[in-house]
Amino acid sequence: MQIDEDKLDALMGRMVTEFGALASAPLVILGDRLGLYKAMAGAGPMTVDEFSERTHLRLRYAQEWLSAQAASSFVDYDPEAQTYALSPEAALVLADDSSPAFMGGGFECLMSMFLDIDKVQRAFRDGTGLAWHEHHPSLFSGTERFFRAGYNANLAPSWIPALDGMSERLHAGARVADVGCGFGASTIVLAEAYPASTFVGYDYHEPSINAARERAAAAGVADRVSFEVAGAKTYPGRDFDLVAFFDCLHDMGDPVGAARHVRETLSPDGMWMIVEPFANDRLEDNLNPVGRIFYFASTMVCTPCSLSQEVGLGLGAQAGEQRLGWVAREGGFGRFRRAAQTPFNLVFEARP
Repeated sequence: MQIDEDKLDALMGRMVTEFGALASAPLVILGDRLGLYKAMAGAGPMTVDEFSERTHLRLRYAQEWLSAQAASSFVDYDPEAQTYALSPEAALVLADDSSPAFMGGGFECLMSMFLDIDKVQRAFRDGTGLAWHEHHPSLFSGTERFFRAGYNANLAPSWIPALDGMSERLHAGARVADVGCGFGASTIVLAEAYPASTFVGYDYHEPSINAARERAAAAGVADRVSFEVAGAKTYPGRDFDLVAFFDCLHDMGDPVGAARHVRETLSPDGMWMIVEPFANDRLEDNLNPVGRIFYFASTMVCTPCSLSQEVGLGLGAQAGEQRLGWVAREGGFGRFRRAAQTPFNLVFEARP
């Protein structure tokens, strides 16, 4: 076998970059957990001593953490003044939970995937699955934080208005089911934007439902939001004006069965809103930085989750519009269209 030295050098350079990215992840999580980025946001340049005092970190830990952040270019370092600063742009990504660019939740999700690697390895070996509830709890909280930023930025301002007539119905007062709601981020965002409507969130994972109830109470929307433990094919209720699935259809073992149940629980003029990770229909069109992240998550979480359930269709996080349309049509929906999109999401409208 002949080795191309230039290709080998290029690959090794890439691997050093990959290694550094992975190695930085625990320090980002520490910065998030300890409020270190928040302490730097808007504070301007500071010395190590000032940072240590502000964050109540031992000086030696403060020095190493700041040095690592500067090496990753997350924090700006001025060698002449020997000061460190968090730029406004970095603050949006690392310190501001409400920012649509916030990535702290994503790093929390990554932590769970490393902690669960032995479980996923067993699933690879024996061909079984790994259910959502079998993952480390950081996946649940990280997923809520990661997706909440996008829902805050897009749900009421652009996604709902893109659905034919739905914004007006929600403002007037509609009945909404949010299936696979997790910690209730999407449900609460909707309830805050449309106070005349009533919302119920369903999820089979009881700890998530308990967390959703607490968050709804804290947000002051418990008067119009309720949460129940129920699956996508068995949730109760009828005549919903809107049934929404946010970033969860591809995780289901029997998405067609879930689609049929949605069809049965909608009002005659109701609508199914499906929000899924952005994906093109062909593999070669998903070989990009966003597709890379979603294939990673799909391999570690989404596909094993689907394979742990009955049918086990295994759509995966990069299902694409063609396969999702097939699910909707097989479930009894006659109309299916792409209503909106972002670099990270596709938003579909399905009608009977």
